Amino acid sequence: MSGQVHTREELSAVQHRRRRWVAVGLALVMAVALCTGSRWRDDGAVRVLIENTGLMMIAVAVVGRAWCSLYIGGRKAERLVTVGPYSISRNPLYVFSFIGAFGVGTQSGSVTLGVVFLLATMAIFIPLIACEESYLANAMPRPFSAYRSMTPRLWPRPGLWRSPREITVRPDLFMRTLFDGLPFVVAWPVFEGIDALQQVGLLPLLLRWP
Repeated sequence: MSGQVHTREELSAVQHRRRRWVAVGLALVMAVALCTGSRWRDDGAVRVLIENTGLMMIAVAVVGRAWCSLYIGGRKAERLVTVGPYSISRNPLYVFSFIGAFGVGTQSGSVTLGVVFLLATMAIFIPLIACEESYLANAMPRPFSAYRSMTPRLWPRPGLWRSPREITVRPDLFMRTLFDGLPFVVAWPVFEGIDALQQVGLLPLLLRWP
């Protein structure tokens, strides 16, 4: 997915391929989750801490992605958005997705599986970020060059924060972002179901992660 992207059509094609890769990646990591589990006891303090921390990270991801959508509103390919969360990170929506991916993995009770989910998500999205930024560099060379020189690609720099008094919100795109966050929300019941099936022997437990 990496490489030069010059037109909106090329960018759209890359984004469509990304959706397929997301589906493939999710299937692979869930296949791992189906036959592995946590080393920690179900009612143990360590496992409870891991899962609760993951739930908080999922909540942060869902709210953060919705917050970003208020500012970006599907306009990233049309104009450069440099305010709100986009004033402190060039790709805050992806940052929140990474946080959510780690939180999803930890619903297994394992930090290791959280890292697996995080790395899989980064492997899919970081090349997409490069393609999107390649498009912006070609479509808006001067403004994007200035924006890139002062705003970090991922890790937020809060001291750069700036925001207008008013923003235009597109409800349809806001709702789409919320809908895209549903996989994060259903992580807890899904992993509870996997754990229950493993305990009764309906799913194999081949490996326990710390």
